[in-house]
Amino acid sequence: MNKNIVVVGACGFGKEVAWLAKSCGYQVLGFLDDDEQLHGSQVLGLPVLGDLSCCTEYFAAAFVVAIGNPRVRQALVGKIEALRPHVKWATLTHPNVLIDDSVLLGKGTVVTAGCTLTTDINIGDHCIVNINSTVGHDCVLADFVTVAPLVAISGNVTLGQCVEIGTSASIRQGVTVEEGAVLGMGGVLTKSQPANTVFVGNPAKELVRA
Repeated sequence: MNKNIVVVGACGFGKEVAWLAKSCGYQVLGFLDDDEQLHGSQVLGLPVLGDLSCCTEYFAAAFVVAIGNPRVRQALVGKIEALRPHVKWATLTHPNVLIDDSVLLGKGTVVTAGCTLTTDINIGDHCIVNINSTVGHDCVLADFVTVAPLVAISGNVTLGQCVEIGTSASIRQGVTVEEGAVLGMGGVLTKSQPANTVFVGNPAKELVRA
């Protein structure tokens, strides 16, 4: 089995994902990034190989997009799939993650060190569950969800596409967060959140609506 991987995004989270990929037994070939100033440089001793168009040069490698912003990540996935219709996306789960066999993880999804995913959880494509977060039973995370570090998600929670949950936030059991919504850092969400809103505070209240 080929275990080569290319990480898309050479900044902070890209470094963390490269480290994660190594922990999962991958050989990291380097990074792709559209920032021309990074081209030809090294990050963690690994080369920045070029911009996204260079994905066509690495047919034997898997790819993972290491960008925290859900909508930016979604756009980059679309660009790569347009260039490489049959691209292979890697799903990365750190070896120390506690995860039941009933948990389903989509393509391109990243689960970092220290996380716990209990039972009957369905996580979509290109999601991020970041360091030391917990996801309870019967949760559903749609495609391109970002869960920041130290988040606690109770059971039966549904997160819509491109939802972003900030560091140290908590979500009450049975709550739904609709597409494109953001729960700010440290927020405690006790009721369902409409699409394309930003909620902050404890208890979390609406700050702005897109």
